[in-house]
Parts: sequence; structure tokens; C-alpha cells
Amino acid sequence: MSTHHPTFTDDLMEIQQLLARYAVCITRGDIDGVLAVFTPDGTYSAFGDTYPLAEFPALVAAAPKGLFLTGTAAIDLAGDRNAASGSQPLCFIDHATHALRIGYYSDSYVRTADGWRLRTRAMTFIRRSGAHDSGRPHAYERSGPGA
Repeated sequence: MSTHHPTFTDDLMEIQQLLARYAVCITRGDIDGVLAVFTPDGTYSAFGDTYPLAEFPALVAAAPKGLFLTGTAAIDLAGDRNAASGSQPLCFIDHATHALRIGYYSDSYVRTADGWRLRTRAMTFIRRSGAHDSGRPHAYERSGPGA
């Protein structure tokens, strides 16, 4: 019986599916699904701050609801094949107003015992002015420890 060794293409497809699950889960409001695509020490950065996994439920609850439409990520697999980085375009459409937010994620991925996972995801917004920034500080108000 032969052992399957993941190829470059297998790794890319697994990461693409991981990112697709993120977009579908966040669009559906499935916070458990969103948490499952990250490593336990995973972080999300936007609004001038970095948020650990424990703050994701409150962060997602405070965010506008709508469609998270992502494009194909450009992924760079590292030489050791257990880490990668990438960037993925995003167009968010608010469900109530159909107002758009556009930008891109800058990501780091790591291969775990359970497969590829996001370790870090940082949002960059593209403004009408053409400026690229991570959002205005305090767009999300923290409460409790670390606030």
C-alpha cells in the first residue's frame, strides 16, 4: 500500500478550500465554521488592531452582515511545505444597503495535524480616494480584558 505524499497542487487546493469555507461561513454567520479555519493561536487584524480567536465571536457579531465575495488567492508556498503566505481580494456587499467594501486579505497559513489553517489574516481596505489602509481605529469597540 502506497502512502500519498501531498503535491504542490494538493496543498494549493486545500488552502483554496480553506479560504472558501471562511467566506461561506462568515457570509452565513457561522462563527464556529469561521473559527475552524484558524489555528488556535490565529489572529485577525483590522481597524488598527489585532484580535485573537477568543474575540472573533464579538468581532463578527459587531460586523455588518452580507456577502463576502472573495477572489482566488495568490499563494506562496514556503520551501519547507508546511507554511505559506498569500493575498486574497474581497468585495463585501452589505445585505441591507448593497453598499460595497472592497479590499484584500494578507494571510499566513500553516499545515497542522488537521490540515492547512489560517494563522493570521489582515484586512486592507481600498478607499474611494484610492488609499489602502487597515480601517479606522476603534471601528470595533472592545469590551472586557484587553480593551
